[in-house]
Amino acid sequence: MEENKRFDKKSLRYITGKTENFGELAKDCVAFANSHGGYLAIGIEDGAELPAPNQVIPELLPEKVVKRINELTINVSLFPEIITSQNGGQYLKLHIYPSQSSIASTTKGLFLIRDHDSSRALRPDELSRLIADKPAYCWETKVSTKIPWQNADHIKLDKFISDINQSDRVSSFIKEKTAEEVLAYYQMINDEGFLTNLGIFWIGKTEQRARLLYSPVVQYIKYDAEENKVDKIVWDDYRMNPQELMKSIVESVPDWKEKYEVSEGLWRKEIPAYDEKIVRELLCNALVHRPYTTRGDIFIKLYPDKMVITNPGVLPVGVTVNNILQKTEKRNIHLAKIFYDLHLMEAEGSGYDLIYETLLTAGKAKPIVYEGDDYVEVTVYRKIINKESSRICDYIENNYPRLSQKSYIALGIILQNKTISASDLSRELQITEDGRLRSYVDALVNNHIVDSQGRGKGVKYSINPSFVSKSRIQFETTLKTIEPYRLKALIHEDLRYHPNSTLPEISSRLPDVDYSQLEKMVWKMAKEKEIIPIGGRKYRKYNLPNESFSSKGGRKQEISE
Repeated sequence: MEENKRFDKKSLRYITGKTENFGELAKDCVAFANSHGGYLAIGIEDGAELPAPNQVIPELLPEKVVKRINELTINVSLFPEIITSQNGGQYLKLHIYPSQSSIASTTKGLFLIRDHDSSRALRPDELSRLIADKPAYCWETKVSTKIPWQNADHIKLDKFISDINQSDRVSSFIKEKTAEEVLAYYQMINDEGFLTNLGIFWIGKTEQRARLLYSPVVQYIKYDAEENKVDKIVWDDYRMNPQELMKSIVESVPDWKEKYEVSEGLWRKEIPAYDEKIVRELLCNALVHRPYTTRGDIFIKLYPDKMVITNPGVLPVGVTVNNILQKTEKRNIHLAKIFYDLHLMEAEGSGYDLIYETLLTAGKAKPIVYEGDDYVEVTVYRKIINKESSRICDYIENNYPRLSQKSYIALGIILQNKTISASDLSRELQITEDGRLRSYVDALVNNHIVDSQGRGKGVKYSINPSFVSKSRIQFETTLKTIEPYRLKALIHEDLRYHPNSTLPEISSRLPDVDYSQLEKMVWKMAKEKEIIPIGGRKYRKYNLPNESFSSKGGRKQEISE
């Protein structure tokens, strides 16, 4: 099993002999407690799946580990267990429970959190955010009013059990349970059989749901071109659970059924103004990831050119507007599991992937995420900005069926930019590690859909001309993908008609050419004396060799390397 947010492997040397390092072990325990809990497999080396076959955990070692961790941490609860693996070797499984209402720390005052497969220290702003978020993390499982599960809304209860039994995402082991056991599994009831907040939220009666603290209210508002309100729908009567609420919202707004027709020759395709998959995923995010300890309505604002969904509360700790495509952190983990098991949302971490893929392959702009002081806003634009994208992606889907979602996302960005550097593409994909870009572009390059030029960080990606020719798609011609020798001839021709020109002036007459590409070529031509630079670096002008003097009689200057 690979290390992740809820699992880590540690060598037995951390807790035995002269190499024991309980301080580092305590940090991992604090990180798990401040996240959603997890466990440490102590006695399995990194890179190994099982402990050594002859490894035996001393009987008194678990007690020693718990005692030392308790001495080095605050607000950390754990439970040790000796596990005998299939090869006969033993390891210590240390369960760390999530800290429900307080922040865990080391006795030295260090606050940490689990980030992917490692533990890291919390920044000051993250610490204050985590303190505010902690009550929201345990909202689902709290019992605010003692309502026996038998007093729930039986229609909603029967529907929930039926949906669970029909879902292919639910194991047969769960389907064989009684209704009460299923509710307990999904944390809808506590050990005494009373409905938790989550239980009331999903299968409670209207009056029970209305008494929930900050039960969600959704407002849909439509604006005209002058931003005057022309329509409004409010869901505030608490009759519906989240599943029913989503269905009602999707069916009640006719604007989401509007479509564009994109055509090329005999090819026709209708593209929704706002794809239902995007609407559903954004609604899921608004319902699942909001803090239910924060007051505020969910707003769906529809303008002539865009849709804006505003959600109360800020992003969870570790998630920012600059990494939301690559990182996920669930605030309401049990609610998220129900949404996933009932096919209401995508798997963890793939929601924004779906949104990006759907928008970019339709030729639309990527979503804009903005975080305010106490809200998160997502903007999706209606307009198609690249008509070729849909046609090209349809052709690829029919001829390259194994292409991944990541490849489609990267392709959509490349098509919109015509040509883009590796560093800029990584920035668009919110990737910080150079190696991870390969999982997005390698299949495109290997299938000759995308052409790559250059090396390292200087690599540039553009649509492959031979692929466009083979597909017979009418692809808009652009100078952004111009080859170096043609760009050189273009600069030469421009200076022939416009001598004594600065680089910005040359660029203004060649607007389709990438500025950095143009700058590099001009410097190269000047260094090789194919053109002559005149003046200082800031206001340097360029001429052809036979026109090497400026209008003021300035002497030609060699370019400095």
